[in-house]
Amino acid sequence: MKDAFSSYHPLVNFSYFVFVFAFSMVFMYPVCLGISLVCSFIYSISLRGKRAVKFNFVFLLPMMLVTAIINPAFNHEGATILMYLHTGNPLTLESIVYGIAASAMLAAMVCWFSCYNEIMTSDKFVYLFGRIIPSLSLILSMALRFIPRFKTRIKEVSEAQRCIGRDVSNGSIIERAGHGIRILSIMITWSLENAIETADSMRSRGYGLQGRTAFSIYKFDRRDKKALISIFILGMFVLIGGILGGLKWRYFPTMKGASLGIINISLWLAYMGLCLVPVIVHREEERQWKATQSKI
Repeated sequence: MKDAFSSYHPLVNFSYFVFVFAFSMVFMYPVCLGISLVCSFIYSISLRGKRAVKFNFVFLLPMMLVTAIINPAFNHEGATILMYLHTGNPLTLESIVYGIAASAMLAAMVCWFSCYNEIMTSDKFVYLFGRIIPSLSLILSMALRFIPRFKTRIKEVSEAQRCIGRDVSNGSIIERAGHGIRILSIMITWSLENAIETADSMRSRGYGLQGRTAFSIYKFDRRDKKALISIFILGMFVLIGGILGGLKWRYFPTMKGASLGIINISLWLAYMGLCLVPVIVHREEERQWKATQSKI
C-alpha cells in the first residue's frame, strides 16, 4: 500500500492540505514552524522513501542554510545588536532568528507541496471543483502537474539528444548552449501542443457544459466522515487558538510571544496531531491489515 491517506475521499485530502498550508504560512511561532517542518519531512519520507530523503537533505537543508544566512545581510532590524558588519550595518539577533524562521517556513511549504502533488492528483482536483469552477479547476490541475511532467519529459528529450550527440554535455561551450536551446525549444513546443490537445479533448467531451454528468470512483463513506471530522476539529481548535493569541509571536524589534501555559501546549499538540494525520492513518491501516493477515 503506497499511502492509506491517498485512498480517502478527495474532500478529506484537500481539507487536510488547506489547513496545513494555511497554518504553515500564517503561524510564525517557532514551535509551530518546527512542528510543520519536521512533520512535512516525516510525511514526505513516508510517501516517497529514499527520493524524499535525498531531496530533503540535498536540496531543502542547503536552501534553508542559504536563506538563513542571506536574511541578516539585508535585514538589520532588531534591538539586540551582536556586531557591526564591514558596511557599518548592525547584525542583530532578531534578524538571524527571523532568517532561520523564514527558511524553515519556506522549506516546510516546499515539502508540503511535494506531498500535495503525490496525494492530490489532477482527477481529484477536477472532481472537487469541476462543476463549480470548471475552467479554473482544469487550468489549476494542469499547472500543478506541469512541473513533474515537464521534468519527466525533459529527461526523455535529453537522453534522446544524448544518443545523437546533441546533449548539453557534448561539444564546445557554444555547441552546448545551442544544444540546450534546442532542448528548451522542444520542451516549449511540447508544452504548447499538450495544452491545446488537452483543451480540445475536454471541449469534445463537453467539459464545463451545464447538465453534464461525470463518472466518479469516489464515494464518501464512514471512514472518510471520521477523518474529515477529526481534521476539522483539530484545525478549528488550532485556528481559534491562533486567533485568540495562543500562537502569537513577533520578531521585531524584540522577540516576544504568548506566555507558556497549558493552552499553548494543547495547541502545539493539536497542531502536531493535525500534521501527522496521514501518518497516523497509514500506520493504523497497516496495523489492521497485519492483524487481519494473522487471523487467516
